Amino acid sequence: MQLIEATYSDFLISTDKSKLDVIYIHQYLNRESYWAAGIPIEIVTKSIANSLCFGVYHEKQQVGFARMITDGATFAYLADVFIDEKYRGQGLSKRLMQVIKEHPDLQGLRRMLLATRDAHGLYAQFGFTPLLSDADNFMQIKAVDVYKKG
Repeated sequence: MQLIEATYSDFLISTDKSKLDVIYIHQYLNRESYWAAGIPIEIVTKSIANSLCFGVYHEKQQVGFARMITDGATFAYLADVFIDEKYRGQGLSKRLMQVIKEHPDLQGLRRMLLATRDAHGLYAQFGFTPLLSDADNFMQIKAVDVYKKG
């Protein structure tokens, strides 16, 4: 995967995995996100290793993250997108999405998917639409509360 770095005001967006703060990412996903609450750090580490990752940084401190699960040829799934609450309202999520959509390894894909409970307006600005007409074509196995210890 091609290394990309883009600046936005005082922020850097980079696909360089060596810059990622895995502990920070884990803490956010585990404690702040609704979609990955309780996720073990080992799972976060493995997901990063197997994805195209985008870190958002301010003065070398990580303040956001997103990852694409992709074969780089036909399909990609956008996951774990977040901007730290202290840095929201500055256009960072829009700039992050722009960098993701323009990444050379994500061009010409047949399909790009994501799931969101609360950010439809953001993703619609970048061409994402509800499945509606294709919904009957999709099936899933959904593991509810997979990170909760039983």
